[in-house]
Amino acid sequence: MEQGGKRAVLVWPRRHGKDDVCLHYLATAALQKAATYWYMLPEAAQARKAIWKAINPHTGIKRIDEAFPPAIVAKKNDQEMYIELINGASIQIVGSDNYNSLVGSPPLGVVFSEWALANPNAWAYLRPILRENGGWAVFNGTPRGRNHHSKMFEAGLTDDEWFSERLTFEDADVFTNEQMDKERKEYIREHGIDQGVALFEQEYLCSFDAAILGAYYSGEMAKALKGGRITKVPHDNGKVVHTMWDLGRSDRTVVWFFQIVGTTWHIIGCLASSGVNIDWFITEMDKKNWNWGTDYIPHDGSHERLGMDKSIDGQMRDLGRKDVVVVKSPPGSVQVGINEVRKQLNLCWFDEDECKMGLEAMRMYRKGWDDTNKVFRDKPLHDWTSDYADAFRTGVMGYQEEISAAPLDYNDAGIV
Repeated sequence: MEQGGKRAVLVWPRRHGKDDVCLHYLATAALQKAATYWYMLPEAAQARKAIWKAINPHTGIKRIDEAFPPAIVAKKNDQEMYIELINGASIQIVGSDNYNSLVGSPPLGVVFSEWALANPNAWAYLRPILRENGGWAVFNGTPRGRNHHSKMFEAGLTDDEWFSERLTFEDADVFTNEQMDKERKEYIREHGIDQGVALFEQEYLCSFDAAILGAYYSGEMAKALKGGRITKVPHDNGKVVHTMWDLGRSDRTVVWFFQIVGTTWHIIGCLASSGVNIDWFITEMDKKNWNWGTDYIPHDGSHERLGMDKSIDGQMRDLGRKDVVVVKSPPGSVQVGINEVRKQLNLCWFDEDECKMGLEAMRMYRKGWDDTNKVFRDKPLHDWTSDYADAFRTGVMGYQEEISAAPLDYNDAGIV
């Protein structure tokens, strides 16, 4: 990067200093050229905890103050996680969960930290900006399966404009082999042999092939890929297209499109956006000139929202949607719905291009992790993948309600 490179992908193990290296590089780059720079983690709250408030245990100094010492800082705003340097450069610590709502001048340099867990749409949004202004981007993190992080790393290996590096604990010179042997044994003791080994290989050997721990649908998505069900799936003019929705407020709205072919579902696309009204989605869908079937929307679609004259289902009907079904949300339905989605995924075919982001989300959708008690929580982690997974679950539950002679047993909330 110091020799003029513009793109770098770092696949480094835990405790190798990914964020410290990237923070210090960003500081030196900003001091050399006054512009806007962003340091981006998957979520803004995570950025505050891991970067803005974190203290280096070896020095007792905040890591942000080590990278940006008082001698080069003109202003600092704690609430906005904003720093202005003495040369006028501005640095902001942000989250990729709201990348398209950030205001101000476009950045000249961006660090995407924990890239494997971030919303890949953030790069799609920022790439043309950095391309136009000659800016740079660094992506760091440890693997989370074969997702956008692995694809970017592998592409970088054959692209002269990119630098890609994958290291393991053996390269880092932080832990001894004896310490790593103990760490591996502790992982196995805490998580069992399969999950323990997978977690160790992911965190310290940077394996892209280790299982994504806590992922709800990784097994089903792997079967779909192996079975050739993630491929080209064209729209069938002779069949109606149904939709399944997740309605965003602060988050994005997601719509999946599917056709029923015999006992299978053909998932022919998905559409997602934030900061737009429901009429934007209907307009985009009308452009397709498809024969529309049922719209499955979540339970809050019938609620009147602040600043709206009508509920979402009412607006959809006014915009010409003829069959809008508001899906019930009884107690335990998230857990039940996850089980129902697992069953349905085994009967689904996906268009690999039109469903690209949705496929990524379904693979990554996972349980939250309780770092204090070292166990997975009973509830899903709420991140960018949730919107896609929630929309899919709404559709499955709504369809089941319509075709089932007897209602689902919502008291059966166990997950196999």
